[in-house]
Amino acid sequence: MGPGTSFLYTTTPLPGITIENAEFKKGEIIAYVRNTGQDTVTIAQADVNDRPWEAMVKPSNMLQRLATAKVIMKYPWIEGVPYEIGITTSDGTRFAYEIEAAAPTPEPNVEQLSYFAILGSYVGIVPVMIGLLWFPFISRISKQWYSFFLSLTAGLLIFLAVDALKEAFEATHTIAGAFRGEVLTVAATVATILVLMMFSNRSVTKTVATGTMGVNTQQLYGLTLSYMIAIGIGLHNLGEGLAIGAAVALGSIALSKFLVIGFTIHNTTEGLAIIAPIAKQKTRITRLIALGLIAGTPTIAGTWIGGFTYMPVASILFLSIGAGAILQVVYSIFNWMNKSMDSKITSPHNVAGFIIGLAIMYFTGLLITG
Repeated sequence: MGPGTSFLYTTTPLPGITIENAEFKKGEIIAYVRNTGQDTVTIAQADVNDRPWEAMVKPSNMLQRLATAKVIMKYPWIEGVPYEIGITTSDGTRFAYEIEAAAPTPEPNVEQLSYFAILGSYVGIVPVMIGLLWFPFISRISKQWYSFFLSLTAGLLIFLAVDALKEAFEATHTIAGAFRGEVLTVAATVATILVLMMFSNRSVTKTVATGTMGVNTQQLYGLTLSYMIAIGIGLHNLGEGLAIGAAVALGSIALSKFLVIGFTIHNTTEGLAIIAPIAKQKTRITRLIALGLIAGTPTIAGTWIGGFTYMPVASILFLSIGAGAILQVVYSIFNWMNKSMDSKITSPHNVAGFIIGLAIMYFTGLLITG
């Protein structure tokens, strides 16, 4: 071995610290820190805008790999002012986290819970229920037009799935590389598709074999599709709720207003996607309401999570699962159309419906910024 070989075994890995979040409470700033490096690190100093500040670290300033700590600083911060939080390790390496505008972190009390619940209802439940009003119209149209609306539904859902994946991949830049966000996104999406295909096939096969529910195979498949669409949209809306809750919590008032208005208009199309597979069968109003609640209620849970305990990894996971669920539903819609419809999937009116579905989601999506 050469004379310089020993140096290969003496190199110390660089420390890695990720400041995942910062909370602003009365008279103090709390930074949430995670060790994302290869070795144990020691937090030696904290600063605000490059000014060293006395800090208390809980539970310990010595962090094992992937361990977390709270860095608490008694600091007279001012609302609306930008800040940079700095954490320096024992070897002198500094890591920073920027806040565009400081805002009080929401506390989970009745008032705040109610506020976020109203936001979630306005964005998720109300527009989906409005979209369900398409039911009487679609139930009266011809088979060809019905096929058109099923294709339009597929277009709406494909756009939602791609949009969810885009948001998930964007969110991977906000987490530490140790979590391998891109791999998590792909793995969660593929796993969701496979699991849902397994359960949906078993459910339909078992129900048809036992003759339960008193419906024929086509009606049962349509009902199953509607529930699957509602669940997939619900998971997607959970991600939307996370975005809105986080925007409000971080004090991005302008962004949160645009998100609320944009998502509300955007989500009125989701009701159409839910009722399209069951529009040709008798359906109780209670079932329609249940479908709407399945799709819309997760938005409320999302605003709570985003507003009080926003975690980027959870956001990526929910968005990926939602995308996988929606893609599996699109496959099921095309499979159902191929077996039960007189016209081919590639017929002009079906292709037109699919493209129009994409266009509707694109243009309503222009109302959403950020």
